[in-house]
Amino acid sequence: MFNIEEELKKLPNKPGVYIMHDKDDNIIYVGKAISLKNRVRQYFRKTNKTKRIENMVSLIDHFEYIVVDNEAEALILECNLIKKNRPKFNVLLKDDKTYPYIKVDLKSDFPNVIITRRIVNDGSKYFGPYANPGAAKEMVDFIKQKYKIRQCRNFKSTTRPCLNYHIKRCLAPCVGYVSKEEYRRQIDEIVDLLDGKTDKVLKELDAQMKEASKNLEFEKAAYIRDRKQAIERVSEKQKVSNISENNIDVIGLYKSDMNVCIEIFFVRGSKMIGREHYFFPELKDMDEKEILSGFIKQYYLDNPNIPNKIMLREELEDKDSIEKWLTAKLGKKVELKSPKKGEKLRFVEMAEINSKVTLENKEKDKSEILLELKQVLKMEKLPRKIETYDISNLSGQNMVAAMCVMQDGVIKKNLSRRFKIKTVYGQDDPKCMEEVITRRLKHSIENPKGGFGSLPDVIFADGGITQIRATKRAIKKYNLDIPVFGMVKNDKHQTRALMDEDRNELDISENLKNLITKFQDTVHDTAITYHRKLRDKEMTKSELDDVKGIGKVKKQELLKKFGSVENIKNASDSELREVKGITDDIIQQLRKMK
Repeated sequence: MFNIEEELKKLPNKPGVYIMHDKDDNIIYVGKAISLKNRVRQYFRKTNKTKRIENMVSLIDHFEYIVVDNEAEALILECNLIKKNRPKFNVLLKDDKTYPYIKVDLKSDFPNVIITRRIVNDGSKYFGPYANPGAAKEMVDFIKQKYKIRQCRNFKSTTRPCLNYHIKRCLAPCVGYVSKEEYRRQIDEIVDLLDGKTDKVLKELDAQMKEASKNLEFEKAAYIRDRKQAIERVSEKQKVSNISENNIDVIGLYKSDMNVCIEIFFVRGSKMIGREHYFFPELKDMDEKEILSGFIKQYYLDNPNIPNKIMLREELEDKDSIEKWLTAKLGKKVELKSPKKGEKLRFVEMAEINSKVTLENKEKDKSEILLELKQVLKMEKLPRKIETYDISNLSGQNMVAAMCVMQDGVIKKNLSRRFKIKTVYGQDDPKCMEEVITRRLKHSIENPKGGFGSLPDVIFADGGITQIRATKRAIKKYNLDIPVFGMVKNDKHQTRALMDEDRNELDISENLKNLITKFQDTVHDTAITYHRKLRDKEMTKSELDDVKGIGKVKKQELLKKFGSVENIKNASDSELREVKGITDDIIQQLRKMK
């Protein structure tokens, strides 16, 4: 039995990583510390803690720790454990967006420039990420119009060049019309351009243009002039600041009552080349410094584009260890800066303003939906948590149900739950619905902090009055007052209206219809998928599953050789022994099959 008080006394006064587990041995939090003894003890002291930390501590059943030599090692181990285990109380980059990068395959003799969303450690150079995919495409199109590099994905030697050579879009390295050195000069210029070093590129082009004119190569000079002018236009379009650093990321954070938004600007050579944002609704009670620290560690863990400087409002407690870690990853010095005045502070403020605008726009869409629902449903409070259910079966076989949750106007797939029907025999969807909702409500009443969380503010029944009444019967068993509305479909299986328990149809806006249709489709898909899984499992079940000594591999080998269970029963002992692993004891067991 793990005694927390006794284990706290054993903690060493050394740097390391601590790992918190719940009663099911799930890792719920990973942290690092300069002193494990001091840091871990803080969680269990009766001091002022945020609600989030209180919730986490209430779930801790036991903890473990790993001692390391220094704080930098602790930071690296912490990042890797968070990435592997994704603990629910850590800062996690849950955003599933994959932003495009521009890739230059420098290891190739004649490199290409392409757009990719997958970063591989293959010696290529990656630029980005580009929050706007159109901007990445525009840049690659610009490069391929202004530089005569190959357009083909798979480079191979040939006897004659393709059309791109004839329209002066490629130097035709495939037929040896250009040397590796000459081709590489173009690539070096492109890399400088993508790196934001446009001043250097323009200076070199200016020198090349003068040299070509001096040598009376007017066509070449005109080509260089056009390229120079095009780069100047792109450069001017990107320029947002007179910050002198060539390679910085600027991070802004904004918190509301419901959510946290982090906005990150990518600035290369005084020019913004892109930005992206992340939302963390579960971190609204966390300290801003802790959020920023966790974000930076997660964001740059696998990111090849580490800047020379990261600018942010707060100076982090573990600033030194993060700088050492990032410096080691990049191979040159990386600094975390918190500017107090001037142009750099203005840029941090701009990132913060943008994070606020991004979050307010997101919440505005949600709040409008919630306000409309509150008015349409005539509720006293906002319906922040809505649940819906669906029953799936085939002629009363493998009866299952699914539950889906809409939280603050967003469908949360991770909160979906699946049920096997236990008490209903035969096809009776209303009784199945009553059973499932009874079981679901019991979970929250008996364990409010369990996997089902709090009770819903409202339940949407997938169907009309029959399903509404079945849901109400379940609710009345616990003397609860949870409103229920039916989702009424049109001929195209799209939500046309909501129905109350008196069969009155409630008019809703087109946006709300679309959201509820999506909600309805999500729970339906969840139920169908679960039903198919059980049905497929049932279909692959065989008498062989009950034979002692036969596992999955032997079962597959027997069926592969004999084709069916009936043929296995009729096979001779010698034929059965031809299957690898089939012994006399197993043969005796097979003979007992009816």
